[in-house]
Amino acid sequence: MESKLTNEGVAARIQEQFGTAVVSVEMPYDMLTMEIAADQMHDVIEWIKSDAELQIGFLTLLGGVHYPNDKGREFAMVYHLHSWTNNFRIRLKAFLTAENPSIATLTDIYDGANWMERETYDFFGIHFDGHPNLVRILNEDTMDYFPMRKEYHLEDATREDKDDRYFGR
Repeated sequence: MESKLTNEGVAARIQEQFGTAVVSVEMPYDMLTMEIAADQMHDVIEWIKSDAELQIGFLTLLGGVHYPNDKGREFAMVYHLHSWTNNFRIRLKAFLTAENPSIATLTDIYDGANWMERETYDFFGIHFDGHPNLVRILNEDTMDYFPMRKEYHLEDATREDKDDRYFGR
């Protein structure tokens, strides 16, 4: 089924509604990707879900990304949303600082965001303001770090029990 919506039309509609909250618009691989100001992300997602024309009502995925060398934009929250009615997909991104990696929860909009936000917190340390139970979900509660952050060496160079010949090096 072909979509009734177009990337350009949806982007224009969101820009018209939210103006400067839309930081950038791209279409890699023909998928509408919009960067939204972090403090406006909740409002944008709530609006595109309730808008009678767009009907983008399904949260497919949310997850974090760590860009340690991108000063002031060290973390990204990425949301993939889908309109079953219009057969349309959109990707929204918001960048967060290392000093304050937090963004509003979507649990009041999507029940399914609960687990995904807890997983993102567990692995990246991104805080979701207003989340009803933001605790670790997969890692041990005693962990004092977030394993998906690119802050740790991939290998321990001091290991003596490893022979690189067996690892193709």
